[in-house]
Amino acid sequence: MLLFKDLMWFFKLEKKSYITGIIVLVLVAFLNLFPPYVVRVIVDEVTRGVLTPRSLLQWTLLLIGNGVAVYALRFTWRLMIFGAASRLSKVLRKRLFDHFTLMSPQFYQKYRTGDLMAHATNDIQAIEMTAGMGVLTFVDSLTTGGLVIISMAVFISWKLTLITLLPMPIMAWATSRYGTMLHKRFHRAQAAFSDLNDKVLENINGVRVVKAFGEEKAELEAFRKLSEDVVEKNLEVAKVDALFDPTIQLIIGISFFLALIFGSIDVINDRLTFGQLTQFTIYLGQFIWPMLAFGWLFNILERGRASYDRVDTLLKIDQKIMEKENALSRFNNGDVIFEKASFSYPGVSTSVLRNISVRVRQGQTLGIVGKTGSGKTTFLRLLLREFDLSGGALQIGGISVYDVTLESLRGKIGYVPQDHFLFSTSIAENIALGKPAASLEEIHDAAAIADIHNDVLSFPEGYDTLVGDRGVTLSGGQKQRISIARALLLEPEILILDDSLSAVDAKTEKSILQSLRKMRVQKTTFISSHRLSAVEEADLIIVLKDGQISEEGSHSELMALNGWYASTYRSQQLESLIEEGGEL
Repeated sequence: MLLFKDLMWFFKLEKKSYITGIIVLVLVAFLNLFPPYVVRVIVDEVTRGVLTPRSLLQWTLLLIGNGVAVYALRFTWRLMIFGAASRLSKVLRKRLFDHFTLMSPQFYQKYRTGDLMAHATNDIQAIEMTAGMGVLTFVDSLTTGGLVIISMAVFISWKLTLITLLPMPIMAWATSRYGTMLHKRFHRAQAAFSDLNDKVLENINGVRVVKAFGEEKAELEAFRKLSEDVVEKNLEVAKVDALFDPTIQLIIGISFFLALIFGSIDVINDRLTFGQLTQFTIYLGQFIWPMLAFGWLFNILERGRASYDRVDTLLKIDQKIMEKENALSRFNNGDVIFEKASFSYPGVSTSVLRNISVRVRQGQTLGIVGKTGSGKTTFLRLLLREFDLSGGALQIGGISVYDVTLESLRGKIGYVPQDHFLFSTSIAENIALGKPAASLEEIHDAAAIADIHNDVLSFPEGYDTLVGDRGVTLSGGQKQRISIARALLLEPEILILDDSLSAVDAKTEKSILQSLRKMRVQKTTFISSHRLSAVEEADLIIVLKDGQISEEGSHSELMALNGWYASTYRSQQLESLIEEGGEL
């Protein structure tokens, strides 16, 4: 019952629907008491031989009217209660989705995508069941059960009623016991489903890798084991679930047996009429549903409790990247300054970046190079505030990035990540993601700068071409260039290219960089790359080594230093010449 208390915030929001539905449920319970009374009257009149056609017609019409009223009222309570429950699903899914969008990358490093999807589907469905069928069974079991007991005790025989209710404490104990078992087992079943969901999602996203390495059989076997585990866990739930109805039916059967034995004795001793005994047994039949509903209520509540706990645990996780209470919603552009910046990932003692100090003047291009794992991507993600500095300062235009809102900060930045992501929609819609109102001409211009325009025009459907899940129908270079066009369409004050030219050839790279230099006058650009030709024309280049700046300067200055940058640049140039000679 504690779950109803936890959901009280929603019941208050939907109080009109729930109050109306509950009132209608009570009316239905009252109307259901009428047919057994009619049967009692008719049986007694038949027994006494006084039943007339007119009396029979009168009672029949009243029964028909009662049935029509019950039909209309049942439609009403279903609309009110189940309609409100479906709106709870909508509210919780929106809360979850909003929560997911606010979470930092640390959250997604801890929680798997398939698990999060299971929370937003199966768990929400179980909670909706509680707010709908749970409320119904709770109210109906109390009202119908209470009214039936009162009618049997007050209008027929309180002694016979007491005798038939003797087995009920056994049922209360049994359903409570089953409910505790069900809660634990359903929680394990939901966790198993999360694992299965995550495995399916992982294989769909990585289908090319699975096929390339010939791991289909191994993945099928892993899926089979997870699927069997889900079946096993759900069978454990079903075993407990299956105990509810037989237990209740057995106890109701005992009650019927007691009613017939002791009721017959009362009829023989003229303490009850045949009609009253008939009415009593019909009421007892009506009492079956409240008892089943009572058992089902425990089932629903325990499932809902387990699911609500899982969802509530997610919603209570605080976002790591917080805004100040009076954060600025607008700030001026200017130099980007990293001052003695340091960073280490949560739970890791080793620093990824240490004592980084660099000033990028407005309109300049900064190149970031270094070996794999040197901290290039982390350096750029700090600018986006995907993570916060462990020490030091980071400013834009003389304002700390921690003094402005995330929306205003990221609104100034166009970001092209290493792992370019395209949505399952058209190329035009993918490019216009950050600017949905962009004209087709603006989309074409951005695509032309990213050197993807001609490629798109060669497709049969042009910019209306569907890219498929995660851009599966496109090459790596095409996906990269569409991602670049998406960022360029925003005309951002700060553009970040995180190794975003790795999948294009040297000629295409040169064309893109030349176009960027022409269009991004007085706008700041950050380019990280393993291929040093991508940063050759940058105003300032930093070389990261073990999280620190080991070399800094322009291309010519770094070449004069004759350090890592110079040796790597010469090596890459030689490789390029060899490749070109091989092609000739």
